[in-house]
Amino acid sequence: MKIKIKIPKHRFTLLKCLVSCLFLFQLNLNAQDGTIAEAPAAPAKVKPVKNTFESVWIIDDQTVLVPAKGTMELDFQHRMGKVNNGSKDLWGLYGSSANIRLGVTYSPVKNLSVGIGITKTKMLLDLNAKYSIITQTKGKYPVSVTWFGDAADDTQKDAVLYDGAPVKHNSDRYSFFNQLIIARKISDRLSLQVSASWSHQNAVSGYYTSYDTSSKTYGDKYKSMDNEHFAFEVAGRYKFSNVCSIVFNYDQPITTHSQYNPNPNMSMGLEVNTSSHTFQVFLGNFNKLNPQQNNLYNSNNPFNGKRFGWQSFDEFMIGFNITRIWNY
Repeated sequence: MKIKIKIPKHRFTLLKCLVSCLFLFQLNLNAQDGTIAEAPAAPAKVKPVKNTFESVWIIDDQTVLVPAKGTMELDFQHRMGKVNNGSKDLWGLYGSSANIRLGVTYSPVKNLSVGIGITKTKMLLDLNAKYSIITQTKGKYPVSVTWFGDAADDTQKDAVLYDGAPVKHNSDRYSFFNQLIIARKISDRLSLQVSASWSHQNAVSGYYTSYDTSSKTYGDKYKSMDNEHFAFEVAGRYKFSNVCSIVFNYDQPITTHSQYNPNPNMSMGLEVNTSSHTFQVFLGNFNKLNPQQNNLYNSNNPFNGKRFGWQSFDEFMIGFNITRIWNY
């Protein structure tokens, strides 16, 4: 016996509607799954390269590093006397020409630091600023670029120029420095930088007048030095452990003056880092602890060694830099 199931027409219509809805819903899900599967993955966020250098200093030069916003740094820099006296003054450790600088810097906003310091020689008071223009970023910037500027005032009561001539006007005491620094972190161990600098002294050593002995007449006046001085610098760091690195810098004058041409500087040493301290100890030729004074008036020649041994470093000095940072 056959059993017939009779579905009312209105219910059959409802059933067809439900089946159609389920079919369309399934098609929609498949379409969404296909869209999700085919959508490209969001690109990973590119981050700037970190720790090109651990300190704002690389011996006598500034690095591209600008401390993070809210960072305060204390700088203590010391240069001994020249090593040419050997054990008589313990290779300059007790030398009378030792120089010291104390400085403080603060980063009020991102990529900018400002600072103040005072140096024993000439009781030189300096104000400085540093700004990170670009930071090395993979696929975007191959190098980091930073600007550094310094203005200094000789605060001695009886200030004199390099040749001993007295300073006549307060503005003659002022000197200025600007530097553009370009650096690249080549690997986790090696970082290199080059920079170009401009130094300016409002008053330089006095005017000299040429004299012709045969005619007994005076010629044109000329300056013993120019007010402007250009130089370039090369520096680097090789990290051989988690906390220790070899550091070096070389500073080469470009400007040629009538007299008192400054000598280049060549330095090399060891850097030790902790989470809040950086300690550098080295041999070098700069001893004035101010960039424009070093570039304008360095009288120590790194290529003036006369014999092998300590005497080949006659015009070098032992020096060290200590920095301490606080993050607020």
